[in-house]
Amino acid sequence: MFESRTKHQRTQASATKQAPATKLAAAVARRPGLRGWRGRGQGEAVYVTAADEWRGTSVQVCGLWPFVGGSGTPILGVPIGVHTDTGAPFGADPISWFMQGMINNPSMFVLGLPHYGKSTLVRHIVLGLAGRGINPLILGDLKPDYVDLIEALGGQVISLGPGRGHLNVLDPGEATGAAVRLLASAEEHRAKANRATDEAAAGSLLAAAVKAEKLAEQLMADSHNRRLNMITALITIVRNAKPSAHEESLIDRALHILDERLDRVPLIGDLIEVIKDAPDELRAIALDRGDMSRYLDATDQLRQSLYSLDGSGRFSDMFSKPTDQPMDLTKPVVFDLSGISDTQRDIQAACLLACWSTGFATVQVAHTLADAGLEPRRNYFVVMDELWRALRSGEGMVDRVDSLTRLNRTEGVGQAMITHTMSDLEALPTESERMKARGFVERSGMVVCGALPGAEMEKLNKAVTLSRAEQSRLISWADPGSWTDVGGSRKRVRPGLGKFLFKVGGRPGIPVALKLTSVEESLHDTNKRWTINRSGEGEN
Repeated sequence: MFESRTKHQRTQASATKQAPATKLAAAVARRPGLRGWRGRGQGEAVYVTAADEWRGTSVQVCGLWPFVGGSGTPILGVPIGVHTDTGAPFGADPISWFMQGMINNPSMFVLGLPHYGKSTLVRHIVLGLAGRGINPLILGDLKPDYVDLIEALGGQVISLGPGRGHLNVLDPGEATGAAVRLLASAEEHRAKANRATDEAAAGSLLAAAVKAEKLAEQLMADSHNRRLNMITALITIVRNAKPSAHEESLIDRALHILDERLDRVPLIGDLIEVIKDAPDELRAIALDRGDMSRYLDATDQLRQSLYSLDGSGRFSDMFSKPTDQPMDLTKPVVFDLSGISDTQRDIQAACLLACWSTGFATVQVAHTLADAGLEPRRNYFVVMDELWRALRSGEGMVDRVDSLTRLNRTEGVGQAMITHTMSDLEALPTESERMKARGFVERSGMVVCGALPGAEMEKLNKAVTLSRAEQSRLISWADPGSWTDVGGSRKRVRPGLGKFLFKVGGRPGIPVALKLTSVEESLHDTNKRWTINRSGEGEN
């Protein structure tokens, strides 16, 4: 009897405990959905009114909206400055980002209105890369913007201009000497292979010899193509029109004849003499049919153009005499073109092209020797400033610049191309040239935009995707700003000075304010001739 009651009490207690849970489950089952009770006549709502939306700062609504911290800005590479909105530190350069896989091409294209800090930004990156072991090569400094910096780095300053220096455009530079070293290395490898007793070792040595011979052959072929490209580019500037196809063929063959005849570096005058001598190979290209008068008629215009490069034209003797200072790629290098007046646009463009061609050729030689194990591997950062001057100097110049830059795809070489606006590229005469010029921007690993006018947005969007907010930001940076009293004098404060938007592909741009160290400030003064000392005299 006692056991029976105890069992009955336990059953009742268990039923009592389960009752609330069952009731709760039943209540949940009877709860209406988000739109009310389902079913005919049950009052289900077809339309649900959206909740009220409110906006506030992250300080005011941080408790309601948990996503108060976005992803941080990259700090990889040269320290640039801080994010203009968050104040977060930012670091970037095309070589570091390329090495880490953040961009596909170690190059950058910089756009921005004058006097908003484009050159200062590039100099800052040049200085940072130099500290990381990357050799800067400034292939044409017109103002000058980079001379003081390169001198401070212990680099080489090469002056070029009428009466200021000479650069022989027919000089193969280090290519000939490098080819000799490569062939000597090939012979040495073959000799070792003949003495080797191990078959595997002999095969490896023979493979190294073949590689060295092939590198020497490629080096000389590239050197020839660069010289041909440079001569035709200069003739284009002289005439403001491209040379004809048969004229290019004449120059090409004449360069081969010069290399066979001379045991020294040829000059423009030597090229003219070969054409005047009328060897059978050139007469065949000119289609003179055995009539010397036809040959003279076919080559008259070509010889006239070459005479203007041989010291008797507006280019003086810049390109007709031996090179004064060969490039030394073991240290930073800048070509100082500041002695050329801004009114001499064609001379500036010709010198820029000559410097770019020489620089790329020398870099290629250095990498070829490194590939063969004859020189240590060095990395370079090439700066091509004032791009618009070369592009506007004559018909076909876009192709010349494009061929130069495409030859500079060797690993370990970064590149910066600088111009003011997309209008510089859109002002070219033909649509095909404009498309090729836009390709300079599209192929760049990163595009850096400073202050730009509103009219540029449509043109820029053809090459780089910009959101409306990003466009508004760039336009606002171009605002002339207000007048404020600084140091007792009225001074205009420009909101976009030293501010840049870094774009990579379709990713959102990163707005950055450039920050300089106290050591750099003295190296970034591009208005030295406007500096007035306390005695009232201009400082030079």
